[in-house]
Order: sequence, then structure tokens, then C-alpha cells
Amino acid sequence: MKDLRSLTEQEMIETASALGEKAFRGRQLFEWVHGKQASSLEEMTNLPAKFREKLKQDYIISGVSILKKQVSRKKDTAKYLFSLEDGNVIESVWMKYRHGNSVCVSSQVGCRMGCTFCASTLTGLARNLTAGEMLSQVYEIQRETGERVSNIIVMGMGEPLDNYDNLIRFIRLLSCEGGLRISQRNITVSTCGLVPEIRRLMGEGLQITLAISLHAPNDEIRRQTMPIAKRYSMDEIMEACRDYFQATGRRVTFEYSMIRGVNDREAHAEELARRCEGMNCHINLIPLNEVRERGNKRSREEDIRRFKLTLERYHKNVTIRREMGSDIDAACGQLRKKYLNQTERNPEEVKL
Repeated sequence: MKDLRSLTEQEMIETASALGEKAFRGRQLFEWVHGKQASSLEEMTNLPAKFREKLKQDYIISGVSILKKQVSRKKDTAKYLFSLEDGNVIESVWMKYRHGNSVCVSSQVGCRMGCTFCASTLTGLARNLTAGEMLSQVYEIQRETGERVSNIIVMGMGEPLDNYDNLIRFIRLLSCEGGLRISQRNITVSTCGLVPEIRRLMGEGLQITLAISLHAPNDEIRRQTMPIAKRYSMDEIMEACRDYFQATGRRVTFEYSMIRGVNDREAHAEELARRCEGMNCHINLIPLNEVRERGNKRSREEDIRRFKLTLERYHKNVTIRREMGSDIDAACGQLRKKYLNQTERNPEEVKL
């Protein structure tokens, strides 16, 4: 079965024509699926019954169902555990800021990148998400909260650039005129550093923000925590980022999780500053959300502040990420892993 939520307006027009309908029926279908975010064909009352019946034979509208929602004490963050049509489970995070609501979406069921500080990789990769399944996370959170989402971060479970084609389709549907019309400048895509895909992304004509999960000042430390570093060196990643800025005019963000005793010394900050010399970039320091199975510890607050001050001495644009959701398993993959563990122990009764 094909996923209607993954189709563009032109593809829906072509689908309508192939089923003997006029082009405007395809535009109506697109409005229902993406404008009104209908979850079933039965809702589309202005489409002919015969057209809807034909669609049912080959098409579905992908959706997600809420298995669990956890809300932080401050009420500014919510973690969603979603079930997909095939029974797989993914996560999304809703965050409330003064400037609007953000949603962090998953791009894969699990992940195969193997980063040692992340819970998403503990069970490996099950499959890629379709563009429609990625959109469904946003649509369902908007429906459940009753509030508009204005910013999207593709930084949940999975490596977005490892699901490249579905990611690009998702971004175009998310920002198109007939959909949510979220500005591409308000969309951030995070990658652990797949260099060929970063270079491919340069040619898409998008205005998104590219975030690199760097987490180390050199190749030696990066290889300890991120297996992808054995494939692509930091020099290759930095060169790709410089070229990305030249091609798009969009500043790159470097995400840097602060891991106690691993990458948080003043010398590490100085090395990172030198590596970013001459780049139009932003460095985002992230107090680590500790994952019990991984054993890494969060850096001390004084070490994080000292790291930031050292980077600022080198005139780097740097912030410390505001902590949101540490009390609700908000780190990537934590809530899903908890659910899977309990399902294995007692499939009849899962309590989160």
C-alpha cells in the first residue's frame, strides 16, 4: 500500500488522473491530507465516493498513535512515544519556547550509527520512516496539543541523512504552500557527519539549518564515541561544512555533548576553536542526558561554563543548550528502550 501522506500535490493530481478523475480532485485530496490533516478517506466528504473507494485499494494515510506522553515538571516539554501502523515504536519531543513551539522528530526506527552516548542505537536500525510517517509526528502533536508548531528539528531517533530521499520529501511537504508552510529557515537537520550526503544536500536549494553532531575536538576522541568517525575524518567534515556555507549561505551549527572526562577540558575547547577558525558557525554545548546503558557521565556545570568561556575568548559564537525534559526520558531513544525492555519482560502489561 502506498502512503498518501508521502505524496506531493503533483503526484496526487497524477493519481487522480490515473483513476479517471479531473486534476482538481488531486488538489482537493492534497488539501485534505496536508491542509486539513485528515486521518481517513471517510473525512473527505467533497470527494466522490467512487474515487475514495478506488484510493482505498492501493493507498493508506500513514498515522501514529500515542502510546505514552510524559510532560516535564515545568510543563515546557513533552515526550511522545508513538506506535506506527506496523507496530514499530518511535519518539518525538514537543518543546515550548517564547518564540513558538518546536517539535523534534524521528527519521528512523532505531539507528545504526552506534554513537556511545545515545540510546537510539542500542537496538540497531529496524527501518527508515516514510516522509508521511515523519509528518504524522508533527500533525499528531499539533492535534493533541491544539497549538501550532513553528519549528522542526530532525534530531530524534535515527540519522536523517541515512534516510536521505524521505528526509528531503518530508522537508518539501512540510514547507510547501498547501501544507503547514513552516519556513525552511525554521527547520534544522542534524547529522553525525555523512560527508557525501552533506555535499548532496548543498544542491537541493533548501534554506534549512544544518547541524553537525561533532561532540569532539579531534579524530581520536571522536572515534571513541562515534563509529562514523572511522569513515569520515573531522577535516573532511569541516571542509564539507565550509562548502555548505558557500553554497547555501546558511551558517552551520556544531552540536557538542559535554561528556565528563572525555571531551570537556579547557584544552579541548581551545582545539575546537582552532578547528573552527574562519568558519561562520555556531557551537551549541549540550549537557549530556545520561543513558544508563552507556555509562557516560554529564560534565560538571563549572566545566561546561569554563568550556564556553574558553570558546568565547577565541571569539566563537557559542551557547549552552537550555535543559528541557531531563525528568521525562527526553534523550533520544530512552523512552522507546524502556518500553521495549518492559515489553520483552511482560508483553501483556507494559507500564511506563
